[in-house]
Amino acid sequence: MNNEEIQRLRSEPFEPDPRHGRILAIANQKGGVGKTTTTVNLATALAACGKKILVVDLDPQGNASTGLGIREERRRHNIYNVIVGGRPLDEAILESDVPGMFVTPSDVELSGAELELIDLPERERRLRNALADSALNFDFVLIDCPPALGLLTLNALVAADAVLVPLQAEFYALEGLSHLIRTIKRIKRALNPALELQGIVLTMYDRRNNLCEQVAQDVRAHMGEAVYDTVIPRNVRVSEAPSHGKPVLIYDMNCAGSQAYIRLAREVLRRERARGPVPALAS
Repeated sequence: MNNEEIQRLRSEPFEPDPRHGRILAIANQKGGVGKTTTTVNLATALAACGKKILVVDLDPQGNASTGLGIREERRRHNIYNVIVGGRPLDEAILESDVPGMFVTPSDVELSGAELELIDLPERERRLRNALADSALNFDFVLIDCPPALGLLTLNALVAADAVLVPLQAEFYALEGLSHLIRTIKRIKRALNPALELQGIVLTMYDRRNNLCEQVAQDVRAHMGEAVYDTVIPRNVRVSEAPSHGKPVLIYDMNCAGSQAYIRLAREVLRRERARGPVPALAS
């Protein structure tokens, strides 16, 4: 990783919430837009600049756990045991190979949680309550949401302080984004009045593709300052890294994808420092 970029990132002042840190849900109901990649690599960039990070893998596919090198045999205590089984969150937190980063892994059991949660008390607040009861302190908690707006994602949005939306620059992007924004507004009104839109990041961006450029312009025209300046490029090293159980910032520190995630982390810290609600979520 470029030392100069890391030093610039470390120079960004940030005061964490002394209660539990800042909880960000990484969400988009559409699959394949870079949610897990963004969760893993944004978390790594934040950890690299000295922040203590918890990644909560709330996707039954468990890709964030795999991408952070958490092998199957280490996932005996996982997020399913916490939100369905009622186990303390602290029992399901594992240390990753990235200094300063911890993971609550996912497991195949989580695939049945949507149905099991229906009959449980406070079904939409199970994750929020678990995070509140945790004795461990983090600067950031990043929740990797599944590609659906079901009870698992609802738990994430009720628990979160803010939502970060990875958005692939493709034809249906704005339609899906509008649906997600409506869902966030409903949850803000009914279940989590403090919920904010932290920002929207354009992912898998190819500057040679005219459609990508047009979609980016449309998204920025509709969402304004809610869209990060940083875009995450299509990059083969980003695609290769998960197969090695590593974030791309560890796999290839100097590739274009790694540098983009460092810049994104800097923007996230600046927005968190400002802490103003994004106008796009005004009621």
